[in-house]
Amino acid sequence: MKLPYEFDERMKKMLGEEYSDFMASYDRPRLRGLRVNTMKITPEEFETIAPFPVKKVPWVSDGFIYPNDVFPARHPYYAAGVYYLQEPSAMTPASRLPIEAGDRVLDLCAAPGGKATELAAKLRGTGILVANDASNSRAKALLRNLELFGTENMFVTNEMPERLSGVFSGYFDKILVDAPCSGEGMFRKDPDVAETWSPERVRYFASQQRNILENARKMLKPGGYLMYSTCTFSPEEDEQMISWFINTYPDLSLQEMEGYSGFSEGRPDWADGNPELRKCVRIWPHRMDGEGHFLALMRRDLSSGSDREDSGAALHGREKKRTSRGRVSGRTRERQTLSSDIRPDSEQLELLREFLPQAETGRIERRSDKGYYVQELPDGAGKLNFLRNGLYLGEWKKKRFEPSQPLAMAKRPEEFENVFSMKPDDERIARYLHGETIQTDPKRERVSSGWNLICVDRFPIGWGKYANGIIKNKYAASWRR
Repeated sequence: MKLPYEFDERMKKMLGEEYSDFMASYDRPRLRGLRVNTMKITPEEFETIAPFPVKKVPWVSDGFIYPNDVFPARHPYYAAGVYYLQEPSAMTPASRLPIEAGDRVLDLCAAPGGKATELAAKLRGTGILVANDASNSRAKALLRNLELFGTENMFVTNEMPERLSGVFSGYFDKILVDAPCSGEGMFRKDPDVAETWSPERVRYFASQQRNILENARKMLKPGGYLMYSTCTFSPEEDEQMISWFINTYPDLSLQEMEGYSGFSEGRPDWADGNPELRKCVRIWPHRMDGEGHFLALMRRDLSSGSDREDSGAALHGREKKRTSRGRVSGRTRERQTLSSDIRPDSEQLELLREFLPQAETGRIERRSDKGYYVQELPDGAGKLNFLRNGLYLGEWKKKRFEPSQPLAMAKRPEEFENVFSMKPDDERIARYLHGETIQTDPKRERVSSGWNLICVDRFPIGWGKYANGIIKNKYAASWRR
């Protein structure tokens, strides 16, 4: 593989005797991976039902490697949100951020959603996940992937970091910054990245990263954890960036992460010599099976922060002790609404009960004729550019309610009375995903009249409406293959 001259020369100096092994890694085929959606299935269960050969990723509990001649996106399990396709090294940052039930979590540079979906799975419907991307088109892909995974406790935004930090000061328990970077670790995966590389781009991204990190710190509550990651080898974007950050903000300290035999320590000699930088993790493609990555986990001191931040953190601590959030069912908690939201009337709520019998009515809001199960947010959140607050439930039409695709993905079969399930090899699944009607066999299949949750095995893929031996297709047009 032809590499940029300046990059090649720098890597020779950085790696010394390891340089030839590093270069040899470019001749090896890239590894392809998927990460299991633990909101729907355990890794152990998936291993027993996997429809193609898989091998565990040894440093990530829910990750698997699959052969290069397999195409998991073509299998119905992908449409059911059972797994997310992700390069094995890229699974690492979210796996090392210590998420707890009820946390407020921010993924600041989240698109297309690989790490955000993992954070959502770790929260398991508790707390809140704010997933942001500055690009509107990429934020739309992010929302789609979160909805495919069945995420309900989300606020998906399309904002610059400084706008977010003005609203969410001292708000988050955990923050992930998978920073935009020069992408040197992805040259093998995507050779086009190598063609656009230059030393100027390294400096450009380093400037962006400093701005992103400063705003991320403003949003981190005292005692909270911040994970910084890149997919590049450049010390300017890795050890030097972290050295600058913790020197500029002494209330931040580097933390140890769960180890793995293939991980390499950070290199203090590539920055200011601070031995704490050894707590960073480097993933080298010639030392383990994965593309290049860098990780640094930091914690903000409990004693740091302004009065506003400290009071917000204390309030959040009381809320977490007082409240345990679950899935879309019975939850009792006060909320703040966005200014344009109104509550549905009693008739609309009654129509919705078919699909959400136990939902807390105070959390259901109506915008025009659409219903949402919303998350409580701080003052000012309504002024942000956002794509979704909470779970989109569906639409009221005259004397009926039509449930949404995201609601189907957030459901479990045991949560809805009428379920029509097909095996993965049933040819009707492909027709359903194309938007076609489904014929049933009354002699062999039991189907209830009206709305049915359509599943592949026990995993929902959408809605259908049954009458006279035919299931009318209600799979969202924008999701169809």
